[in-house]
Amino acid sequence: MDEKSIGFKERLRRITLKILKATIKAALLYGVYFVLSMFLAPISDVVPGFQQMVETFVTVYLFLMILGEITSGTVFQHFFGAAKALFVILYLIFSLNGGVITLYFQGAQLMVDIRLFLMVAILLSLLGFAKSVLQAINFLNEKAQMESLKF
Repeated sequence: MDEKSIGFKERLRRITLKILKATIKAALLYGVYFVLSMFLAPISDVVPGFQQMVETFVTVYLFLMILGEITSGTVFQHFFGAAKALFVILYLIFSLNGGVITLYFQGAQLMVDIRLFLMVAILLSLLGFAKSVLQAINFLNEKAQMESLKF
């Protein structure tokens, strides 16, 4: 069905369904975060600022996820998917301090090297980024093919 031939009520219905779907997904993800935050609460005593880091991550990730769901069916959906993957990469790098974490506990300094974990997490996020870019290219290719078939 051509986008221009759709009536106002049908467009409103589609937008409402997209917003409802985004709201349900966000509520489920926030529910999972809420349950997991109870188990992660003891870590906040040992690692200062841990709770704020997790809350910031979840908030921005939810925001990008909602935008991606609302813009589903457009090329912007794939851009927001790529933005989510880049956000995860950059947030991991900054929050984990490049893979070397220094903790001070009762006068003792503890250095933890988690660069291997950071590398694996970044590579997995790069796969998500590549997937979003390829989906955007495929979306635009299919759209161009549909336009060329109309003439």
